[in-house]
Amino acid sequence: MRCRSTGTTPCRRTSGRLSTSSARYVLHTVGPIVRSGRLRPEHEAQLASCYRACLDLAAAQDCATVAFCCISTGVFGFPADRAAQIAVQTVREWLDEQASDIHVIFNVFKDSDLVLYRDILEV
Repeated sequence: MRCRSTGTTPCRRTSGRLSTSSARYVLHTVGPIVRSGRLRPEHEAQLASCYRACLDLAAAQDCATVAFCCISTGVFGFPADRAAQIAVQTVREWLDEQASDIHVIFNVFKDSDLVLYRDILEV
């Protein structure tokens, strides 16, 4: 896994939909919305589910690489630090459980997110 910042627009997924672009596939996801800054366990479970669902789709399509933006942060209100922890933990667990060699990229927009992911990934 690695982390990089390219300043791209975040992507979203709705229940397993794939579309095409210059990339082989684009997975669209909509993560949980955290209202009033009140993060609850169900938000965390929903966010982890977004990552697992996308990884399942990527594996089903024999994708060698998948890139994730910071799902549910920004206007969706999920605290960026907790979202990054959940993203990395969920991806690591999925890769181990599936014995997968999918190359995962965490593609961030803000410098502050880059710092979070680098710290978590220890890069």
